[in-house]
Amino acid sequence: MQLPFPVVDDPDTPEAEAGRLLFAGPVEFLKGVVAMDGLPAADRIEVCFAGRSNVGKSSLINAVTGRKAIARASNTPGRTQEINYFEVGDALYLVDLPGYGFANAPLAVVEKWQRLLKGYLAGRQTLRRVFVLIDGRHGAKAVDEEIMTLLDKAAVTFQVVLTKVDKVKEADLALSLDKTRKAMSRHPAAFPEIMLTSSEKGDGIATLRAVIAGID
Repeated sequence: MQLPFPVVDDPDTPEAEAGRLLFAGPVEFLKGVVAMDGLPAADRIEVCFAGRSNVGKSSLINAVTGRKAIARASNTPGRTQEINYFEVGDALYLVDLPGYGFANAPLAVVEKWQRLLKGYLAGRQTLRRVFVLIDGRHGAKAVDEEIMTLLDKAAVTFQVVLTKVDKVKEADLALSLDKTRKAMSRHPAAFPEIMLTSSEKGDGIATLRAVIAGID
């Protein structure tokens, strides 16, 4: 029986090559945005990465772009409150959203970030997909479903990417996938395929690049 939200198949050779070429060219940090009026011109499509703190978002962005430190990590939730824009050639913006999960962040910081995020998600016509990163060791948590609900309300398609799958035993990964699929089934904006990645081992990176290259 076909599982709901199956794992994405490996790309065929032309798809993999398109993904490789996309990130083989220039990839540059453009700007950090702290308010809606700071967003760059909506002159190309964009995809963004969202994930709770310590999910491995910066490492994944570095792996996908093939740059060692283009995205910087912050270990403190709520510290980095910018939407970071990267130019991938002249065809794509790759957008890094601040890590969510704000147990230790001041309420005013949380509210400001949520306003910016809601405004961005609801008002960015060129945003094609949000990649929601979930730790493969744990599966979807309540905090992940909060961002999924936000994306439902904004009618923005999101695709789940499990990170750190190299650190999980096969049986435990199956449990994480089951937990994540159940969470996704509650959210109409969920894209119907999941990706499995390891920034450290390189697993799934070619697949993620190919998926991004295929978005129009």
